[in-house]
Parts: sequence; structure tokens; C-alpha cells
Amino acid sequence: MKVETEIAELIHRLERCRQKIDAALDEWMPKEDEIPSVLHKAMRYSLFAGGKRLRPFLVLECCRVVGGDEDKALPAACAVEVLHTYTLVHDDLPSMDNDDFRRGKPTCHKVFGEGIAVLCGDALQTFAFELLATKLPERGVPAEVALKCVAVLAKAAGSRWLVGGQALDITEQAQGYSDRSPEKVLLIHERKTAALMQACCVIGGLIGNATEEQLVALNDFGYWLGLAFQITDDILDEIGDPEKLGKSVGKDKQQKKLTYPMVFGLEKSRQMAAEAVERAIEALLIFGNEANTLKALVRFILERQL
Repeated sequence: MKVETEIAELIHRLERCRQKIDAALDEWMPKEDEIPSVLHKAMRYSLFAGGKRLRPFLVLECCRVVGGDEDKALPAACAVEVLHTYTLVHDDLPSMDNDDFRRGKPTCHKVFGEGIAVLCGDALQTFAFELLATKLPERGVPAEVALKCVAVLAKAAGSRWLVGGQALDITEQAQGYSDRSPEKVLLIHERKTAALMQACCVIGGLIGNATEEQLVALNDFGYWLGLAFQITDDILDEIGDPEKLGKSVGKDKQQKKLTYPMVFGLEKSRQMAAEAVERAIEALLIFGNEANTLKALVRFILERQL
């Protein structure tokens, strides 16, 4: 019964977060009729196409768990969602993963064309940093803390991590994924997925005035959460329901992409996801019961993809 209660509370908090994020984004994003309208329509189409707002939730919840004010972290929560959306828009392009659907709707390039989709991603990326630089200070976050948040997100999204992981994936795909070692799949996925989740957790901690020990714990939590998420995502690409997931499935296998099931098999991948979940929960021990919602989140990811 305790687990059911925690899951119910988690779902309630996720929905409340989604509503707050959507309302703030609607207020801060350029309106559709603002020139150039086609670009702003594409940005809004991509941002409001659905999704659970998991990454913003991590920012707000990690701020709360260290005793911070969630409202002060709202611009940062919006910023990570904006940046995440840019990566999805670019990831769906024909030159990348070539996906026609995202969250059950036609992808940006299918609706607005490839050129506008590229520009949409570019504009979303820069808007994310505008939010951090301008809206955080307006909420009372010290300038030096806002600057640290900018640096954390920029590093996570750059050539060494998120974009670097995509570059590695493209390079490996061009070479027919000749290197299918465990080291290679980890190298790609800790960059493509885990790095941004780590950044979300650390940014939330920074805004909440976390100690160095707490920031290390949040960083570790984000890493293992990201790996659990990615392994589960890889598994669901093979066995998931496209209607429930809101996107195509089976493409990784068709394209012989480097995934955990390809390298380790489905059963071993499930074990690895469970192990990552346990490591994530261990990282939260220093927060005691304050971290119960985050613990419920990571267990929920193992059982049901967000």
C-alpha cells in the first residue's frame, strides 16, 4: 500500500509540475503571430506536443529536496525542457534518426519542413539559455548561481556530452556499428541521455543552495537515473506498444543501432536497468525521507517508460 501511495503522489506531483511548466512556457515563449510566425509556430508546436516534463520535474524536485524554493527554480525547469525539445526536433530529422512521429504527433520536420525544423531547434537551444540568464535573476536567484546554472547546462549539452554522444552515434552508424562493445554503448548513452539528467539534478541543487556533498549525490543520482531511463527506452523500442509510447518502435533493431538489448540481450538489459535503479536510490540516501518522491520516480521509470 505504501508503494501505491508513493506512486499516486508521484503522478500527482508530475501533473502539477506539467501544468506549471506549460503555463510558464506559454507566458515566456514568443507568440505564434510574432514575426517570423512560422518559426514561432514550430517552436510552440514542438514544445506543447505532450510529454510528462520529466526533466523539469527533476529540477524542481532536486531543488525542493535540499530545502530550496521550487518557484525560484521554475525558469531553470523550463530551460531544460526547452533544450531537451531542441534535441528531439533535431534527433527526428532525416539526417539523424528520421522519425515521422513524436509523442503521437507528426514530428516538426514533417509539419514545417526540414529547414524550419533545423532553425526551430536552433532557436529553442538559445532560448533555453535566455531563460536561465534573465528569468532566474528575476525570481531572486543570485547572479553567480544563475551563471553556474548556465555553465552546467552548456557543458552537459555540448560536444563532450549530449551533442558529442549524438556525433558518436552517427559515426558508429556510418561504420555499421562495427564496435559493439559494452564500453561503446555506455560511452554513447551516458552522453546522449544521462548527462542532461545529471545537469537537471545539479541545477536544481544549485538553486536550492545545496552543499557540495548534496551536489555530488544529486549528480550521481542523475547519472544512474539517466542510464536506467535509456536502458528501459532501448528495451521498449523492441517490445513496447507504439500507441502507448507515442512514437515508432523497432527502428533501432531495423537500423542495427547500438542499444543495450543488441549488446547484452533483453534479459541482461533488464537486470542492468534494475541495477541502475538501485544505484540511483543509493545516491539519495543522504536526503532521507525527503527523497521519497525521487525514489518513487526512479522505480516508476523501471516499470513504465515516462
